[in-house]
Amino acid sequence: MSWFHSMIAHTLPIVPKEIVRRVSARYVAGERLEDAVATVRALNRQGMMATLDVLGEFVSTAEEARRAGSQYRDLLQAIEREKLDSNVSLKLTQMGLKVDLGLCHEIVRGVVEEAARHGNFVRIDMEDSSCTDDTLAVYERVRQEFPGHVGCVIQAYLKRSLADVRSLAERRANVRLCKGIYIEPARIAYKRHEEINRSFNELLGVLLQGGSYVGIATHDRELVEAAYRIIQEHRLDPAKYEFQMLLGVTERLRGEVLERGHRLRVYVPFGSHWYPYSLRRLKENPEVAGHILRNLFNGRS
Repeated sequence: MSWFHSMIAHTLPIVPKEIVRRVSARYVAGERLEDAVATVRALNRQGMMATLDVLGEFVSTAEEARRAGSQYRDLLQAIEREKLDSNVSLKLTQMGLKVDLGLCHEIVRGVVEEAARHGNFVRIDMEDSSCTDDTLAVYERVRQEFPGHVGCVIQAYLKRSLADVRSLAERRANVRLCKGIYIEPARIAYKRHEEINRSFNELLGVLLQGGSYVGIATHDRELVEAAYRIIQEHRLDPAKYEFQMLLGVTERLRGEVLERGHRLRVYVPFGSHWYPYSLRRLKENPEVAGHILRNLFNGRS
């Protein structure tokens, strides 16, 4: 990554919104449910599963939280109606976590109940460290009532994650394992690439050895290769785990994963809150941000 591309990535907010919209189409399925359905159907035809996410987080009112829950129940019905190979992912701050914990549990329970009715599954995403304890608590309450229909996420860069994973592995929890993207202080989070990758591999080993179903969520080729070795070491059936990647990212690598006989799920976000999500994705991919700037000055997009 060049310093120039990095600088461009951090000046994206001054780029006209319409240009960001066009370039970020690779990361976001669109604003409408119909767009998301079409994207998932195309992925399914290529042999990939999906997880749908209605973009949005940190609502400030109970009304907004209930509306988000209703959107997810409608989404699960659409997945069933359209016969898509997809589950859903949601963020608890979108379900009112910072408004009222009891309200959040009530809304999430309703979404998971809808998923169970259709034989589907809800992944509760992990957010910044201020949400970790409450997120795991809500997950555990809902899991006890609807086992097999809800999973959680663990972030490898948090130093607490080994203890969390050992507890989750005892219950054979369904866990998505990722590196983590939120900015956290060094006292609670690993900062160096080598440390984060070492933690990721250790956590993956604990989960798989404990019998958990794991969504191995990474675009890091080094971690993908390490996961292959761990899977082979434990002689795991491909039905016991899956790889997970973001829409529009490392498409060549995801093709290689499929060619080697592993299951792969693509995270498909959509909705009216596409702009902040797109900025985050583009900051993670500065070369694409540079492409936006070149097109801006060339009069193209």
